[in-house]
Amino acid sequence: MDRLQKVIAQAGICSRRKAEVLIQEGRVTVNGKAVRTLGTKVDPSRDYVRVNGKQIQISTGRSYLLMNKPKGTLCTLADPEGRLRVVDLIKWNRSRIFPVGRLDFNTEGLLLLTNDGKFANLVASAGEHCPKTYLAKVKGTPSRSVLEKISGGFYLEGKKLAPCRIGLVRRGENSWVRITLIEGKNNQIRKIFNQLGHSVIKLRRIQIGFLKDTRLKPGEYRFLSQQEVKRFMDSSRQN
Repeated sequence: MDRLQKVIAQAGICSRRKAEVLIQEGRVTVNGKAVRTLGTKVDPSRDYVRVNGKQIQISTGRSYLLMNKPKGTLCTLADPEGRLRVVDLIKWNRSRIFPVGRLDFNTEGLLLLTNDGKFANLVASAGEHCPKTYLAKVKGTPSRSVLEKISGGFYLEGKKLAPCRIGLVRRGENSWVRITLIEGKNNQIRKIFNQLGHSVIKLRRIQIGFLKDTRLKPGEYRFLSQQEVKRFMDSSRQN
């Protein structure tokens, strides 16, 4: 049995907070009866839930979450030092989920979590099918030649990286740069700019493939809709 608002959010209809509002407004029915009480529990395998008259599709197997990872959290399932992990921020525990790829301890932004290994491999693998876009605040203002050097395929630790898209967003004593990668090496962006004399002050991932969400606050998450999951899967077949 699961709380009704969680079931609605898991179906990708809206956030859990918005689901609570819908319930209180009487816009949710369970087995044909309106439910206004928060905390009402339903059985996803037996009960029929409708939102605004439309029956929702409830997944009882695979789970797909999008989180706005806050700075100072770890993308790991175990930490001997007991530091805060992104999975500690998930308030439900139906099945064991794990982060897709990694953002380092001091990097924030969008992160996918799932219990679907095939989906995770697809999103994490390098390629044009799932580029990742970041905003970086760096010391100084990188010149055009520096940006071109990075975009053309930068040599890092003796290996040439894949070309990327990069552009200056805002000039200043500390400038903002937008970077889109089709591969992801450990601390790649930080290492590149450190090597070029423009160390990274802040780093935030703002997009994964087609997926972005400016409404999520740090530490918040939502479930992907079935359409979003399908779009990721379809993109892999097209590349």
